[in-house]
Amino acid sequence: MKKLLRNRELSALLAIVALFAVLVALNHNYFSLQTLSMIFTSAQILILLAVGASMVMLTRNIDVSVGSTVGLCAIAVGVALNSGFGLLVAMLFALLIGALAGFFNGVLVVWLRIPAIVATLGTLGLYRGGMLLWTGGKWIEGLPASLKALSEPVALGISPLGFLVLVLVAIAAWMLARTAFGRDFYAVGDNLAAARQLGVAVNRTRLLAFTFNGMLAAIAGIIFASQIGFVPNQTGSGLEMKAIAACVLGGISLLGGTGTVIGAFLGAFFLTQIDTVLVLFKLPAWWNDFIAGLVLLGVLVLDGRLRQALARHQRAQKYSRFVPPVPGAKNVRQFPRKKKDVA
Repeated sequence: MKKLLRNRELSALLAIVALFAVLVALNHNYFSLQTLSMIFTSAQILILLAVGASMVMLTRNIDVSVGSTVGLCAIAVGVALNSGFGLLVAMLFALLIGALAGFFNGVLVVWLRIPAIVATLGTLGLYRGGMLLWTGGKWIEGLPASLKALSEPVALGISPLGFLVLVLVAIAAWMLARTAFGRDFYAVGDNLAAARQLGVAVNRTRLLAFTFNGMLAAIAGIIFASQIGFVPNQTGSGLEMKAIAACVLGGISLLGGTGTVIGAFLGAFFLTQIDTVLVLFKLPAWWNDFIAGLVLLGVLVLDGRLRQALARHQRAQKYSRFVPPVPGAKNVRQFPRKKKDVA
């Protein structure tokens, strides 16, 4: 139990396996490579947003504008393609838009010192409004086949964009866990003052966290346009809350400095798995958010209870080094002897 509490990635993985076990118990035909690839395909957008959100949350900040950034960048790639630009140029244009959107969020938080939740709530509306003004409220349709082909399976049911998602997750996980640059994210979120004293470039780290988040949201927007084949005027709405929920499920702390990208990946996969299971059971679509929210609250409440039990157990171990209680006495807290008493 203690290992599960300390290793949230393992907890999320066990939750995924348990949900698959329920699925197989009800109908063994549901568990197959096709089902796995279908869930992963559906989860690609949320996985990217969870990875980006984890970088921001590790620095003890939050970004609730990524859903609007996804929509803005999906519009950008669609408009560029329909204007006659090549696929590579259109994708780079969307990446630039995403990076600028993320950097602007970072400027508001780091340089202007606006609380992250307030700043990104403002840019959520700003980016959403800019997206609607850009398109006149119309959908972007008629996207070329070259973009749609990027979401067609090529191996193991995974598309080229799917392999790109896996590569980006691996790079982010390696960077945060194995490099001094990645450890700066943890240092900033764990203790800002101490990080400054250690020479960590605090402002640069937080700016980069928001910028990376915007770029990953841009890639998510490209994947959305590729998978759907058109871009509605409400693209990305609500995705920011799911990204934060995926991070929390995977062990990313809202207080910063704790968690891993792999945990965020597994949390995003688990939330998408819930939606897919509901689809397989042919339940109405309006049950998805209710059940996903119920599962999230249940996991958080259980996690909080278990962590309290673990903390009590650790305190008990700490006091176990103290002088044994007086024979015959009950429930008496003992404290270490002073040196003069030992003498």
